[in-house]
Amino acid sequence: MAAHELPRAASASASPSPPFSFAVWPPTRRTRDAVVRRLVAVLSGEGAGDTTTALRKRYGAVPAADAEHAARAVEEEAFDAASAAPSSSSVEDGIETLQLYSREVSNRLLAFVRSRSSAAGAPPAAAAAGEVA
Repeated sequence: MAAHELPRAASASASPSPPFSFAVWPPTRRTRDAVVRRLVAVLSGEGAGDTTTALRKRYGAVPAADAEHAARAVEEEAFDAASAAPSSSSVEDGIETLQLYSREVSNRLLAFVRSRSSAAGAPPAAAAAGEVA
C-alpha cells in the first residue's frame, strides 16, 4: 500500500457508522463563554471593530469589572429568553433559536449601555463637545 492510500475496512460486514448529527442549539459552554468575552471587549472598549468604536464613542467605555458582570448578565438573560422560545429538535428550529439568541444579546447589550448612559447623564460625545442634554 502506498503512503498516500488509506487502509480499507477489514470486513464488508462491519456495521456502518451512525448517521451524522448536527445541532446548533443550545450553544456549548465554550461558545457562550466566547460570547461573554466578546461582550466584555466591546463594553470595555478593548475590542477592535466598528461596533466597539461606535459604542465607545456614543456611550463611553465600561470599567472591566463592571463589563464582566454586565456581559455575563446580558448573555444569561439572552440565553434564557431564547431557550424559552418554542422549538423542536430540527436544525431549522435550532438556527432560528440561535438567531433569536443573537438578537437578544444585541438588544440587551444596547439596553444596558443606554441605561448606563442615561443614568450617568449626557453621553461622553455630547459632553466632550460641550453640548447640553
